[in-house]
Amino acid sequence: MTSSHLTVITGASRGLGRAMAEQLLQPGRRLLCISRQSDDQLAALAREAGAELEQWQQDLADPVAAAARLAAWLQGLDAEGFDSATLINNAGTVGRPRPLSEAVATELAQALRVGLEAPMLLTSAFLGATKGWRAERKVLNISSGLGRNAMGSQAPYCAAKAGMDHFSRAVALEEKGEGGARIVSLAPGVIDTDMQVQLRESEPGMFPDYVRFQKLKAEGLLDSPASAAAKILKYLDRADFGSNPVADVRDPA
Repeated sequence: MTSSHLTVITGASRGLGRAMAEQLLQPGRRLLCISRQSDDQLAALAREAGAELEQWQQDLADPVAAAARLAAWLQGLDAEGFDSATLINNAGTVGRPRPLSEAVATELAQALRVGLEAPMLLTSAFLGATKGWRAERKVLNISSGLGRNAMGSQAPYCAAKAGMDHFSRAVALEEKGEGGARIVSLAPGVIDTDMQVQLRESEPGMFPDYVRFQKLKAEGLLDSPASAAAKILKYLDRADFGSNPVADVRDPA
């Protein structure tokens, strides 16, 4: 089996990441999913679709190990074998919504490792290992409106996404020129995922926007993971991908 399009995606075992992974399972594609657990159904779908799928059970709370493993894996591939190579940093966590003064230090550290350290280290590993490849290289960071508009009781998530936006801007400057990778930190809209469930099930006294998230669900204002995934992958294929390193999936072409 020969694949000409390589995609690495984190957080692919559920929600938005799972939906993107499923939609990427097409002939001629090789997909590496990095998640805390593997998905037998996704493996079966890959076989049916004629796509190459590899799944790693890797905890992104240890981003140094994850990045080292990715770099070594990429360096072992045939650099001439792919027309495109893409990293999608999708994994993240909202943790338990609460004011920073009430945060548990271990939970706070984990949220920042998964949400910011891991994407930065994986991006570094990906760019370094694929430098000089003939493939068109892209990095897609799944950001959030909360990286651009603050919300109480969500300081670690807001900080992680704001950091993701800004490191994407810096990397875009570094990758300018011939052979450089294109990078975008993309807000995907409001999606009905496990994160939304966590927010709706949070303690109202700890989360000022509790009622707002209840209404989003009740009024049918949440996009489905499958619909959001399709929009994101369509954005990834846009000719102007990378022209704005911090973007929104709803931005006009």
